[in-house]
Amino acid sequence: MKYKLPLFAIIFFCVIHTQAQELWSLEKCISYALTNNIQIKQQQLSVEMSKEDLLQSKGNLFPDLNANATHVYNFGQTVDRYTNTFAKSRVQSNNFYLSSNVVLFNGLQSFNNIKKNRLDLQASKFDLDKIKDDISLQIATYYLNILFNIELLNVAQSQVEITKQQLERSKKLVEAGADSKSKQLTLEAQVASEEMQVVDAQNQLDLSHLMLTQLLDLPTPKGFDIERPDIDINRENLELISPELVYTTAVTNRPEIKSSEIKLKSSKTTIDIAKGALSPSLMLSGSVGTGYSEARQAYNGMRSTGVNDTLGYINIAGSDYYLISPGQEILYKKTPFGTQLKDNLNESVGLYLSIPLFNRLQTRNQISKAKIAWKNAEYTLELSKTQLNKTIQQSFADATAAFKRYVAAQKSVEALKESFNYAEQRFNVGMLNPTDYNDAKNKLTKAQSDLLQAKYNYIFRKKILDFYYGKPLTLKQTK
Repeated sequence: MKYKLPLFAIIFFCVIHTQAQELWSLEKCISYALTNNIQIKQQQLSVEMSKEDLLQSKGNLFPDLNANATHVYNFGQTVDRYTNTFAKSRVQSNNFYLSSNVVLFNGLQSFNNIKKNRLDLQASKFDLDKIKDDISLQIATYYLNILFNIELLNVAQSQVEITKQQLERSKKLVEAGADSKSKQLTLEAQVASEEMQVVDAQNQLDLSHLMLTQLLDLPTPKGFDIERPDIDINRENLELISPELVYTTAVTNRPEIKSSEIKLKSSKTTIDIAKGALSPSLMLSGSVGTGYSEARQAYNGMRSTGVNDTLGYINIAGSDYYLISPGQEILYKKTPFGTQLKDNLNESVGLYLSIPLFNRLQTRNQISKAKIAWKNAEYTLELSKTQLNKTIQQSFADATAAFKRYVAAQKSVEALKESFNYAEQRFNVGMLNPTDYNDAKNKLTKAQSDLLQAKYNYIFRKKILDFYYGKPLTLKQTK
C-alpha cells in the first residue's frame, strides 16, 4: 500500500507535464480562437440582437392586449362616475379594463421593417464570418512569425557556436605562443556580440509567443508551444493563383462583400419605411371594462317614522282642519360588488384613421436621410470590392517579390557559405585577420536572415491568396 501514493504522484506529474507540453498546430489555434475569442463572442451577441429585432418586428403585426385595474379612495366633493351624483365623504372605487389594438394599415411600414431586420440579421452573420476570417489571418501571421523567430534563433545560436570554437582554438594557440593575444580578444568580443544577438532573437521569439497567446486569450504563454511543420519551398507549391482568378472567386464568396451587398438592400428598405409615413394609417381598437363605487346605493324599502304634523292647517268649506300624515323613510343599501361589476360592464370597438398632413418636415427629412444612407451603402460596397482587389493584387505582388528575393537570397547564402569556408580556412592558418573573418561571418548571417524573411513573407502572402480563393488556412504540405 505504501508504494501506491508515489506511483500515483508520478503518473499525475507525467499527465500534467504532457498537457503542458502539448503542441498547438495552426488549425488548433484557429479552432480555439473561433470558440474563445472575445471579439467573436461580441459579434455573436450582435447576431442574437438582430434575431430579437426580427422577432419583434414580426410581433408588431399582432394585436396587443392590455389589462388595467385601479383601487382608489376619493376624499372631498366629486361627481361619482357610477352614480352621477355628488359625493362628499370618502368613496372607494375600483375600475377594471381590458383593451386591444391592431394596426390594419400603416403604409406597409411593418412589413418593410420585417424585411429590413431579416436583411440586417443576414448582414450580421456575414460580419461574424468576417471577424472570424480576420482573426484566422492574424493567427496565421503570428504563427508564422514564431516559426521565423525560431529559425532566426537557430541561426544566431549556430553562429555563436562557430565563433566559440574559433575562440577555443585561439586560446590554445595563444598558450602555445603560436598566436597573438589581440586575436583572442577580438574573438571574445565577437562571441559577446553574437551572444547578445542570441538574447535578442530569444526575446523576439518570446514576444511572438506572447502575441499569439494573447490573441488566443490564453491566461499565460507559459507552457505554450507550437508545432513546427517542415515548410519547404519547392517547385510543387511555387505556383501562385492569378490575382484575377482569386478576385473573381473572392468577390462572390467573401463575407465582407456579401455583408455590404445585403446592407445596401437594407438601406433601400429603409427608404420604403420612411415613405410609408406619408400614407394614412388605420387602427382597430376594442375594449371592455367595468367598475365598482362605494357610493352607489340600491332601494331597500320604506320605514315608518310615526305621525308627520308638519303639514299645518287647511281650510275646507270655511272650517280649519289640522292635517297630519304618517311619516315614512326610504331605506337604501350598498349595491353589492358583483352586481356592480355586472351592471357597469361596458364594451367598445372602433376604427381610427390617421391622415398625415404636416409634421414639420420630419417625414421629408427622414426620406432624404434614408436616400443618403442608401447612397453611402453603395459607396461602401464599391469600396469593399476595391479594397479586396487591392489586397489580392498587393498580396500577389508581395508574394512574387518575396519569392524573387528568396531565390536571390538563396544564391547569396550559397555563395557566402563558400566565401566564409574559404575565409575560415585562411583564418585558421593565420592568413586572415579576425576583423575580415568576422566580416565574412556577419555577411553570411545577414544573408541567412534575409533568406528566412523572404521565405516566410512568401509563405504568408501565398496563404492569403489561397485563403481568399477559398482554401483553408493550413501549413501542411499539399501534393
